[in-house]
Amino acid sequence: MKTRWASLLVAVASTAAMAGGPTADPASRGPLVVTGRVDTPIHPAAANYLQGLIARAEKENASLVVVGLSTPGGLLSSTREMTSAILASRVPVATFVSPSGSSAASAGFFILEAGDFAAMAPGTNAGAAHPVGGEGAELPKTLNEKAEQDARAFIRTLARERGRNVAKAEAAVASSISYTETEAKEAGLIDVIARDVPDLLAQLDGKTVSRPNGKSARLALAHARLENDEMGQVDKILGVVTHPNVASILFLLGLVGLYFELSSPGAILPGIVGGISLVLALYAFSVLPVNLAGVALILFGAGLFVAEIKVASHGLLAVGGAISLIAGFLLLFSGPHGDSGYRVDVLIIVPGVALTLLIIGLLSLQTARLRRMPARTGIAGMIGESARVVEPFANGNGRVHFQGEYWDAQGPPDLAAGDLVRILRVDGLKLTVERRT
Repeated sequence: MKTRWASLLVAVASTAAMAGGPTADPASRGPLVVTGRVDTPIHPAAANYLQGLIARAEKENASLVVVGLSTPGGLLSSTREMTSAILASRVPVATFVSPSGSSAASAGFFILEAGDFAAMAPGTNAGAAHPVGGEGAELPKTLNEKAEQDARAFIRTLARERGRNVAKAEAAVASSISYTETEAKEAGLIDVIARDVPDLLAQLDGKTVSRPNGKSARLALAHARLENDEMGQVDKILGVVTHPNVASILFLLGLVGLYFELSSPGAILPGIVGGISLVLALYAFSVLPVNLAGVALILFGAGLFVAEIKVASHGLLAVGGAISLIAGFLLLFSGPHGDSGYRVDVLIIVPGVALTLLIIGLLSLQTARLRRMPARTGIAGMIGESARVVEPFANGNGRVHFQGEYWDAQGPPDLAAGDLVRILRVDGLKLTVERRT
């Protein structure tokens, strides 16, 4: 009996050993690392995405969240939401400026410094975080000082919380200094320079990280399972829409669509497309730092295009509108510190406005041609048309046949049945005619 039980135990032990033996995939049992990416301007859609990414990592008990960054900056309110989510995360967060050629400028620098671990890929840069106004223009002196002091305190808090160089971080805000990856590493602003996510995980494996509850945890990232959580389609669309070049093109498309609908009522489709484009463009303008002078020039240009529908200016209003639009778009996202991430590309906006001007010009010519054509309906459409006499004109009064109807008419007394006449005037239900020669 003892031998039988011993054999059974050996069999069970062997089965368990085989199940957990070398044939099992180590990656399937490895720690979970959730990766995501923010490569749009910092706006509410980006903030919602990052909050959802961290919430998912917490729900699935992930060991680390890696947030890829490539952004020109954005709204301070959304930046605070994103940094708060990172600071409060129960899962360690690594912020990673990547791939090569990317940058974390302005608001992106705050998000980079908020990570438990800050990393940059070779050939990247971060910084230039001086605050600008919501319109992208120079703030009044007192307001500018308040905004700068608030941003400096914000970055000091983040740097001190993460044990980084407070003075160097504050310099990025106070003096708009931008750092390469090697400069940032030497300055104590980032922890790691990594080629890609696997390289980053290899360097972070075994490091200790402090948690919000005051405790410390050691990262164990060997054989990590990487699960990428991309931005949703809606967030991606909003991210694309909020690019300055795309927002400008959408505005021009909306302008052309509405102009077409106003000049040729009843087309419907151009009006729908134009309305949707304008709404999307206005959304982008609401989350990007725009210059009020640029907005004024764009609205003035749009007004000139609308006036072209009603006023015969021989194209002068349209040309003026095009010049106003080009100047407005060049000023629209022009921040005071030369942040090229918020500038409309001249090679895009000039051809775009030229094409808009061409389309509106063709529509205007077509409208003018239609206006010069004689009326074809109603009483006005009867003037100058031919009719045939059906009753001789005695004493200058008779009857004529016109387009299937019989009309009383007055005209020369020598008109006989069968003669062709031309309609000169319509007085109620009586026509005035003359002999057609």
